[in-house]
Amino acid sequence: MLSLAALTVWWPLWFLVSGALMPADELAVTIGPALNDAAAQSARWQLLPSWPTLQPLAELLLDTPQFFAMFWNSCIQVFPQLLGQLCFGTPAAWALSRLRFRGRRALMALYILLMLLPFQVTMVPNYLVLHALGLLDSHWALILPGCFSTFSVFVMARGFDAIPRPMLEAAAIDGAGPVRTFWHIGLPLGVPGILSAMVLAFLEGWNAIEQPITFLKDPARWPLSLYLASAAGMDGRALAAAMAASLVMLTPAALIFRFGQPYLELGIQASGLKE
Repeated sequence: MLSLAALTVWWPLWFLVSGALMPADELAVTIGPALNDAAAQSARWQLLPSWPTLQPLAELLLDTPQFFAMFWNSCIQVFPQLLGQLCFGTPAAWALSRLRFRGRRALMALYILLMLLPFQVTMVPNYLVLHALGLLDSHWALILPGCFSTFSVFVMARGFDAIPRPMLEAAAIDGAGPVRTFWHIGLPLGVPGILSAMVLAFLEGWNAIEQPITFLKDPARWPLSLYLASAAGMDGRALAAAMAASLVMLTPAALIFRFGQPYLELGIQASGLKE
């Protein structure tokens, strides 16, 4: 049963890898009819290319400046979001988890409500706010909302909940204030929750589609997630470039998830512990 479930995940990946290594003319014959609505031909797929080639990858990496521009745009938009979540989300998560103040439960409920709301609900308010600030059609239109993501705060707060309270009480008895306790106890022990939140935030920002389409009108600022949507034509060469671009776009997310999986598992385990 696990093997069958794994095949449902591995099949699209194998489809993608084999398509990235398939010549353009073979792609046009195999899956081209399905995309071009050719009634006289039927689409088909084969497990291995007839003659594997790296030409689509070479053309994408060497002869497609638009791809590199979008790749750089993705880096400009995603990594500042992660930095902002570390600077703003981590203290907010610590406050919601370990500080006791009036209105804490209501504030936590508000965070959960905002986390559950889909982008389609908050799209118009975000658009109006960004328009009033003059940030539409700029990288800041994606960076600023991402810096204050409620989902990352919720994940990090669950990680901070796993820190034993007697340890914090001992630090307070030794004279450590709230800021010193946060720096010397909260951050070192909350690393699994923080890293798991960063992994999930990277995957969300790297694969974002609706936000760039809504807030960015100039294609020169589009991220890599919109490269396939902006590819014109569905001939064999365009299909080969789309397959190669999908593989290259998937690689950073797969690597970060692979190396961040232990921290992600630790963060999930820590969120389920109780004192």
